[in-house]
Amino acid sequence: MNMQATVLERRKIGGLEVSLTGLGCNNFGWRIDAAQSRRVVDAALEAGINFFDTADIYDQGKSEEFLGRALAGRRLQAVVATKFGMKFDDQRHGARRGYVFQAAEDSLRRLGTDYIDLYQLHQPDPQTPIAETLEALDQLVRAGKVREIGCSNFSAAQIREAHEAAGARAHFVSVQNQYSLFHREPEAEVLPECRRLGVAFLPYFPLANGLLTGKYRRGQPLPKGSRGEAGWGPKIFTDDNLARVERLLDFAASRGHSLLELAFSWLAAQPAVASVIAGATSPEQVRANAAAPVWKPSPDDLREIDALLA
Repeated sequence: MNMQATVLERRKIGGLEVSLTGLGCNNFGWRIDAAQSRRVVDAALEAGINFFDTADIYDQGKSEEFLGRALAGRRLQAVVATKFGMKFDDQRHGARRGYVFQAAEDSLRRLGTDYIDLYQLHQPDPQTPIAETLEALDQLVRAGKVREIGCSNFSAAQIREAHEAAGARAHFVSVQNQYSLFHREPEAEVLPECRRLGVAFLPYFPLANGLLTGKYRRGQPLPKGSRGEAGWGPKIFTDDNLARVERLLDFAASRGHSLLELAFSWLAAQPAVASVIAGATSPEQVRANAAAPVWKPSPDDLREIDALLA
């Protein structure tokens, strides 16, 4: 495609420069096929998104394969992040030294590339000392197979422990945890720790499993095929939460913005946030997500948003 890519705001993850909106590739495989995944990647690149986040376990490697195929011939336009450590099968899981090398080689093969820009430990492995994992990851960096390393689902204490264990070796430059207007847990300890250590924060589920898309309303049935209908409903789509959504919708509209723009822009305004990772199943969704963090909420706006959620 020759369409001119838009330039989105870029932020730093270690030595990487990433777009403020990232594309989560967790839908590739189980929800959309290779051809549709390709269309989504095309739309992302055209919209100025250069950051693509996947994991080995997403549809047992299919997400990595589909992303690799979609980026063939234009790998240099992309910053590719993947993850390892969650259970792939009975043999492949965890973060012990030997498995780190095997998992990386498997991901490189599926992605059809000879380097991974950001290689992330998907969750802590209580069975393996973090120093052992970091030593193996450092070797991958030295070998040129990985550019930067990160972690996911880590607590502030675990981030601190990893930082101290790394010493002069490669250290985690990012942490990817759940964070949204409806999930504020990182604010207590993880975000302050990220700021203290200069670690980038990557929020996942920025739209609170669809709650912040604006398509769910009080007193209306959950949309067909939506996450809410698929079983997330009772936990998230409560009357209380939907009432908060309505207050946020009204507030965003009063400032000339959509709920989607509010959800992304609020995250982008939080210190340490480098890129807001959101999944998509269509080019239209990708374009909307890319355009979403356009609002720079003022301190007064941020205080008012907190009050509306109280």
